[in-house]
Amino acid sequence: MEIGPGAGNTLDAIRGTREFTGGATSETWGYSQDYLGPLLRFRRGRTANISVMNRLDEPITAHWHGMHVPGYLDGGPQLAFGPGETWAPELPVDHPAATLFYHSHVHGRTGPQVYRGLAGMIVIDDPEIDDPLPHDYGVNDFPLIVQDRRFDRSGRMIYSLGMMDRMHGFQGDQILVNGVIRPKLTVPAGLVRLRILNASNARVYDFRFTDGRQFHQVASDGGLLARPLAMASLQLDGAERAEIVVEFSDRSPVSLVSRDIGMNGVMNGGMMGDRGGSMMMGDRGMMGDRGMMGMDGNSGAPLEIMSFDVGEAAPAGPTRLPTSLPSDAPALGDPVRRRNFTLNMHTGGMMRGGGQTMGINGAPYVMDRIDETVRAGETELWRINADMMMRHTFHVHGTSFRVVSQNGRPVDSAQIGWKDVVRVQGPTEILLRFDKLASEETPFMYHCHILEHEDAGMMGQFTVT
Repeated sequence: MEIGPGAGNTLDAIRGTREFTGGATSETWGYSQDYLGPLLRFRRGRTANISVMNRLDEPITAHWHGMHVPGYLDGGPQLAFGPGETWAPELPVDHPAATLFYHSHVHGRTGPQVYRGLAGMIVIDDPEIDDPLPHDYGVNDFPLIVQDRRFDRSGRMIYSLGMMDRMHGFQGDQILVNGVIRPKLTVPAGLVRLRILNASNARVYDFRFTDGRQFHQVASDGGLLARPLAMASLQLDGAERAEIVVEFSDRSPVSLVSRDIGMNGVMNGGMMGDRGGSMMMGDRGMMGDRGMMGMDGNSGAPLEIMSFDVGEAAPAGPTRLPTSLPSDAPALGDPVRRRNFTLNMHTGGMMRGGGQTMGINGAPYVMDRIDETVRAGETELWRINADMMMRHTFHVHGTSFRVVSQNGRPVDSAQIGWKDVVRVQGPTEILLRFDKLASEETPFMYHCHILEHEDAGMMGQFTVT
């Protein structure tokens, strides 16, 4: 859907049904379709007028994840709107060419709402740059929204939180791409651009091809890298995006798979659980559907993502990768302020419906409390850590940032690119500056993007003045 300044750009949040597997019908939600939402294309320098109509029976939002917009347009929890209501923001598109994410962001309900289907991809085009990469949508440029979903024995999609689902985040036993289990895509015999979005609630992927072929990453969350980066595997945590270019000129069919990675960065599977349910508690119970440690692996077997066939025709696009890319890389300068954030797995309270509350810096999220006040135009260094040896995914609204260090080690930010999500598994430092304002009525959020952690209170909010 091309979103420009004119009227008629509407997303209806609706109920739907879909047969994912086994012939069973699952209840789903979507934006203007039965599951997920259409790909939205914004053009830098133009205003994107879009109306979101809530035809569901509970409040929703539309958060433009990764987009640089003021707080009153961001679509966070403060901007929830109820059944029968419409939100019609006018979004000034002031963001480099990038692959972004949109999803509902209601406090305490983000996990189940995104899981049911209230999510989609945004592509921002920049007419001021000469894109030297494949960019013929649906021909040599493809969106891949990757999710894991859990199904009961009849094939019906389910979302039911056991204790370990709350602790580690909800993971499924089947992988979907654009709402389909293990799809097959026919691509041209040449360079193909894949825009990958990890839209799972909690799962981490380590993508690779079954024949071991190399590919090149050309963009991360915030836009293009400075140059293509050769690799044979790509790891994406929840809500991270990456654009890769793959060479298919050998015409060999191939599959995309992922190592099965647990939330602590280790391989899933083995003696603690299997696809059929918990060995200790039956199919459900306090441990959930995946065994004692919340694992759904098959003794370390790779997860099947999708397969590729190669057509006869070569694409009309570029035949070789450039040595450099037109990345937008403003200098941030030295930080004038430092802030520390500790992600807390337990804050002493109990959630409504069961489970421990989580928080940041010792306090769970409260909608009427401002946790930090930031000055516009000032560069800051944020240090994020966790109070337990667990993996988290930290997201900041309203800006993109540079990663300075992870687990106490410096990183090459040029290779990582501009980010709005970063893995936290040990002390992590990010350098950031905010140019968009956010008031006390509509502040920006920072939170863990494991959606069950976010819903349990691992979130804070801040103003930009």
